[in-house]
Amino acid sequence: MKVSTHISVQFKLNFKEIIKSIENENYQPVYFLNGENTYFIDKISDKLLNSVLEDSEKDFNETIFYGRDSNPEMILDVCKRYPVMSSRQLVVVKEAQHLFRNLSNFENYFKNPVPSTILVFCYKGKKLDKRKSIGKFLLKNNFIHDFDPIKDYQIPDWIINCARENNIKFDRQAIVLFAEFLGNNLSEIEKNIQKLKLLIKEDQTVDIDMVQKHIGFSKEYNLFELTDAIAAMNVQKAGFIAHHFGKNNKNHPIVVTISHLYGFFTKLMKFHFYKEHMNDQQISGKIGVHPFFLKQYKQAASYYNKSKLAQILSHLRHYDLMSKGVIVPNISEKEILKEMIFKIMH
Repeated sequence: MKVSTHISVQFKLNFKEIIKSIENENYQPVYFLNGENTYFIDKISDKLLNSVLEDSEKDFNETIFYGRDSNPEMILDVCKRYPVMSSRQLVVVKEAQHLFRNLSNFENYFKNPVPSTILVFCYKGKKLDKRKSIGKFLLKNNFIHDFDPIKDYQIPDWIINCARENNIKFDRQAIVLFAEFLGNNLSEIEKNIQKLKLLIKEDQTVDIDMVQKHIGFSKEYNLFELTDAIAAMNVQKAGFIAHHFGKNNKNHPIVVTISHLYGFFTKLMKFHFYKEHMNDQQISGKIGVHPFFLKQYKQAASYYNKSKLAQILSHLRHYDLMSKGVIVPNISEKEILKEMIFKIMH
């Protein structure tokens, strides 16, 4: 076993490098895994649990704590003991974020860890403050690893790489749809790629129909994302979100959707009248939006002129009455929403 107790040159390992170092048995005495990307934290802790010890060694040398049910004294007591009939022991603290008020209790141990102990902290949902002494020390010795959510533009590459590792191929449209359905939930992406692997034939390429049939919606959408899609004239995405809203009308009542869109298009109509003779700050005040959001209105204005907006506002009033059963009763909210989005964008 190779355990590095000190790293003189500060550098930041990425996920693949950490996994590779574990495979090479180049273990660190402390792994402080933190951040919002819980997928990477789980993967690294699972890799350590599956790699450090043989099955016959685990009974006496593998200990898993949960931060909510533990205290520093319990954890440190185990860390300081010697392994039994093994060259090392593994101590994993899951949900370590619940110990954030007591992390200073571990500082002395971090500075002088037991060489035969590998201590893993799974500190999810937040990052340790590296301005404080304990954070500075962990960073200096490369014991702390930050994992941020991947950006939306990185999701297609992640899907391609994950698919390649599972020996399956996606066509371009399927990748886009897969990303739309699952967002940046890497665990869901991996799970659903493995699901597709079991369903497709050898050398078969995953297409858009297969994604629609076997994956479905996992990502939660909101009204602002629907508005963004409509403003950008992204017909496909707006249709996806409308479909999702229609299937979950308790969480997304159509009267709220119509009211929100009516407000947006009313402001967009005002934007058209003010844009020629007012600056951005003045327009923001007139239509009642923060200047930051004017970019969305400028984009939408290029797709929806005043004549089209008058039609849209009329459509929205019509569908509002329809949703309340005043006209054309007995039509489902799902059908009303689908037709309404089509009329708005065509």
